[in-house]
Amino acid sequence: MFGSTGSIGRNALDVARHHPDRVEIVGLAANSRWTELAEQCREFKPRYALIADAGLIPNVDRTAFPPETTLLFGSDGVIRLATDPDIDLVVSAVVGAAGLMGTWAAIETGKTIALANKETLVVAGSLVMELAARRGVTILPVDSEHSAIRQAMTGHAAEDVEKVVLTASGGPFRGKTSAELANVPVEEALRHPTWNMGPKISVDSATMMNKALEVIEARWLFDLKPEQIDVIVHPASVVHSFVEFVDGSVLAQLSPPDMRLPIQLAMLYPDRVPGPAKKLDWRSLAELRFESVDRGTFPAIDLGFEVARRGGTTGAVLNAANEAAVERFLAGGMKFLDIARCCRAVLDSHDFDPSPTLAGLLAADRRARQEVSRWTSP
Repeated sequence: MFGSTGSIGRNALDVARHHPDRVEIVGLAANSRWTELAEQCREFKPRYALIADAGLIPNVDRTAFPPETTLLFGSDGVIRLATDPDIDLVVSAVVGAAGLMGTWAAIETGKTIALANKETLVVAGSLVMELAARRGVTILPVDSEHSAIRQAMTGHAAEDVEKVVLTASGGPFRGKTSAELANVPVEEALRHPTWNMGPKISVDSATMMNKALEVIEARWLFDLKPEQIDVIVHPASVVHSFVEFVDGSVLAQLSPPDMRLPIQLAMLYPDRVPGPAKKLDWRSLAELRFESVDRGTFPAIDLGFEVARRGGTTGAVLNAANEAAVERFLAGGMKFLDIARCCRAVLDSHDFDPSPTLAGLLAADRRARQEVSRWTSP
């Protein structure tokens, strides 16, 4: 499991905790939070523990890990864990483009992927899906929206689908105007009204860039045309997505906002069994309310649809620019509204390649981050 100390990783371990007869943890991986990783290892006693930040080697207390757990470090450790022959399923829960290489290596060796790292498909969707097809690999979505779409589409052919509609909570700034968001502090952007997430994803939800990235993910994951994808705001986060079929029927997946449900569906696929996720209380479900997206206040949405249409290097550039811009915002070096403006500027100015290699995508990622470091507010 890549990203075991993050929000998705901790929820995935709770699923494993409830299904010890079905889930065996072979390896756990974190970027730098090695003390939390060691605590997880003492409970689950995996064969491997990976610390991706190799610079921490001198600081890690190896005695904090159980004796049966082998410590791995850096990019070599990522490949070793991703390709271990005893691993059947890899949970890819790293935040950001950093999750791409481990997921790629796992696909190359035929592992089933439980994908929470949407950036893998945002950056390299065409190449990743081609590789998965060649290797006969199943990619099971963990994002609640894409899990909902997959559930609704099960048993139906692609030509049966008219449109998919991703729902969005609207984040902490739903209903706000651009003028009201001009000087919002970081702590307000982190106050998500529905989900408990890490800082980067919380800011992405506040800008609605998270939904833009999910549009791109859906385009590749389900082989959809961009015009077959739409987004609607649903503050309660009970309906996780819709699928509209060509005959006019609409199927939706409903459940409380609890990530353990889509995680369990991916980890135990195709079985459905009782688990730790909350159940929907129909008696308290008075109404289901939906709103249109305010694209003027949240222009990130349009960036997502543009990238879904153009493909090529645009996904790598948008994702890298956003990651770098959010990092600057969290550090106090960029205003909230400048995140989307910066991404727009970097996307517009990059050297577009319609058919990049994996190496070309990684190079585009690096250049986009460099551009953000030089960007100043207009």
